Amino acid sequence: MTVQVFERAEYEGRVERTKERMREAGIETLFVTDPANMNYLSGYDGWSFYVHQGLVVSLDHDQPVWIGRGMDENGAKATVWIDHENLHAYSDDHVHSPVGKHPMDAVARVIEGMGREDTHIGVEMDASYYTAKSHQRLQEKLPEATFSDATLLVGWVRIKKSDAEIGLIEQATELSEAAMRAGIDAIGPGVPESTVAAEIYYTLIEGTGEFGGDYPAIVPLMPSGEHTGTPHLTWSDEPFEEGDPVIIELAGCRHRYHSPLARTAVVGDVPEEMQRVAGVVVEGLNAALDAAEPGVTCEAVERAWRETIAKHGIEKEDRIGYSMGLGYPPDWGEHTASLRPGDETVLEEGMTFHMIPGIWTDDLGVEISESFRVTATGAERFSSFPQRVFSV
Repeated sequence: MTVQVFERAEYEGRVERTKERMREAGIETLFVTDPANMNYLSGYDGWSFYVHQGLVVSLDHDQPVWIGRGMDENGAKATVWIDHENLHAYSDDHVHSPVGKHPMDAVARVIEGMGREDTHIGVEMDASYYTAKSHQRLQEKLPEATFSDATLLVGWVRIKKSDAEIGLIEQATELSEAAMRAGIDAIGPGVPESTVAAEIYYTLIEGTGEFGGDYPAIVPLMPSGEHTGTPHLTWSDEPFEEGDPVIIELAGCRHRYHSPLARTAVVGDVPEEMQRVAGVVVEGLNAALDAAEPGVTCEAVERAWRETIAKHGIEKEDRIGYSMGLGYPPDWGEHTASLRPGDETVLEEGMTFHMIPGIWTDDLGVEISESFRVTATGAERFSSFPQRVFSV
């Protein structure tokens, strides 16, 4: 059964906008290896990114060309919108090869077959799955080509979402809210952290009754106890104790589109200082949301947060948000615009962000985040989950 998430016309529009950016950058051929960018342009969806794969976009070809492992070709046929004649699979002896082969040998052969071996080729040099070995091998096999870094080229095409994409993020939000509620409800004295994580995962995948969920690009993050000032810890099998705080950051995922959400809870009564810090976070968060609208820069949104919390004697140097949406492990962020000083990206209608202005100190951590979209008149939260620290 073929599974295509969007209409063919939407994919074709994405490819054409990508080609426009290629022309602006002087790039004639683009080799895409980021799984999210591959999905965005072709629809390809499979857990195959642990081996080398890619998509070739050429100014002289109407459709992208998929290149992947032989056993993944049927997965491509099941998910992509492009004609099957544009699918090229390499043999399994290219994978962790004992005979000196490499998947980039096959990529080079495909590019040569397309007549693109002496063109200006853009590659995603900072993509998680495009290795130094891959780049070296591709250069060796295509000596007449000129290579340049095109890591964020597709990312800047992706930053504005269509109505259909927004619809998937809204569905992902339903999953996020259900999983957050399940996680908070599961916390209690004597309950292992792993049990809470299991309830979150179950809910994220089980779904709403109307639709199910996909695996998120990042696992649920659950720093607890004395480690709530360390935002990227996961969970252990240790039981919660009375007085333990815990931060939950998660994201529902629907057809690879995410809606991140973070909240903080305490087993028992919420300490007075945590209540105070949480109030500052919520005030600053909403001040930043109020500042977000078309024509405003990312740094101006962050400034609204920073100036608000400064009134309470709190400073935060980290960015407070980033563009997000379609993603595969290890990240649901798009690596383009960030809500931080110095980022002069101008907000436009259809952009989507995760704003996570957490406060982390040596003594405590508080996270209360919101995913939002930029509308014609301002910023609109995806979630309506209560903005507070929960006592459980």
